[in-house]
Amino acid sequence: MKILILADGRSPITLNWLRSLKSLNHQIVLVSSYPCEQPKEADEFFILPVAFSGLSGSSIPKNKAKDGSKSEGSDRTFIRRFRPLLINFRYILGPFSLPLTARKFNRIVSQTNPDLIHALRIPYEGMLLSFYHGNIPCAVSIWGNDITLHAQGSAMMRQLTQKTLKKVRGLAADTNRDIRLGKNWGFPTDEPVLVVPGNGGIDFTKVRITAEKEQVGLNWLPENWNIVINPRGFRPGSVRNDTFFQSIPLILRQFPNTLFLCCSMAGQPEADAWLDELQIHRNTMLLPTIPQELLWSLFSRAQVTVSISEHDGTPNSLLEAMTCGCFPVAGDIESIREWITPGINGLLVDPNNPEQLASAVISALLNEKLRSDAAEINRQIILERADSEIVRTEIEVFYNQFVSN
Repeated sequence: MKILILADGRSPITLNWLRSLKSLNHQIVLVSSYPCEQPKEADEFFILPVAFSGLSGSSIPKNKAKDGSKSEGSDRTFIRRFRPLLINFRYILGPFSLPLTARKFNRIVSQTNPDLIHALRIPYEGMLLSFYHGNIPCAVSIWGNDITLHAQGSAMMRQLTQKTLKKVRGLAADTNRDIRLGKNWGFPTDEPVLVVPGNGGIDFTKVRITAEKEQVGLNWLPENWNIVINPRGFRPGSVRNDTFFQSIPLILRQFPNTLFLCCSMAGQPEADAWLDELQIHRNTMLLPTIPQELLWSLFSRAQVTVSISEHDGTPNSLLEAMTCGCFPVAGDIESIREWITPGINGLLVDPNNPEQLASAVISALLNEKLRSDAAEINRQIILERADSEIVRTEIEVFYNQFVSN
């Protein structure tokens, strides 16, 4: 089967999905909404920026600026400082750019002639599908904040989200909640659906072996300290890092020798401001974006992982932490409850409440048996529900049903 994937070609989620498809012997056309190198799994490759994608979040590629290196750094600083405004800018003007982009996309579809088209999220890649008028069947994946957050960004975002869900013939998500929301927003109830981790699943053995192997490189961590890791970085409107940072002084009152590792936060003005305001420099390390292999080893070394979000599906970092035996503390939202039973294999807290978060982390650090029992339960959950081989089988069944309908 020849499958056109419309997605951010830099994303680890996209790359893992491509690997899953390639292992199933599909031919892959990748249309990347961000500039990137052609992944080896892609048989055909196109770059098609969507809705001012160069201005969103961390979208500037990590290559040299044309005149050296200075302009890239200044561009990154600008985007980090004004990210919320840029996101609102995309909500308002991004939808109006899609018809022109859709013409280019339609030409790519005509040129490549795939058997099906799958956009790996709704804004803004999936929204292009609402402007596609050919006969090739289309599917879209919902990410955890596509409907609960981004669809609320403007009137046009709402309209295009509904139009997309009514247009496609297949719907994938990493939680049952998002399938339900998709149907409420117009997806036909009798069309194929798929509920699997958005990254194509977890290779349990690979993650565990790699995490153990990488432990030798963690001698920079202080000995005999508790390690708490926040893997999420900054995701405005979704992840509540204000709650996370405000909980740190409360935790340090009881566990002063605790190090908080904050991934993808190095150089972020907001993170630096929290460290200055709360005077927690000694206990907080702001890390750059790190390779998955290093993240897995940190999960294996840390006692607790913290992911406090109010709009989310199934974070891949949550599944990876569960695989590595790291105790999860997360925001108490419906999608996370599909994976975490409070007090059994993790703890859930009000995303608005730093005191509740601090209490949960302290409880986890105090209770080694809770952490040990949760590690075994989470191992079984991953093997039964998120194993990559199981997920690949479900993807294949979904695609075959999708095309035959």
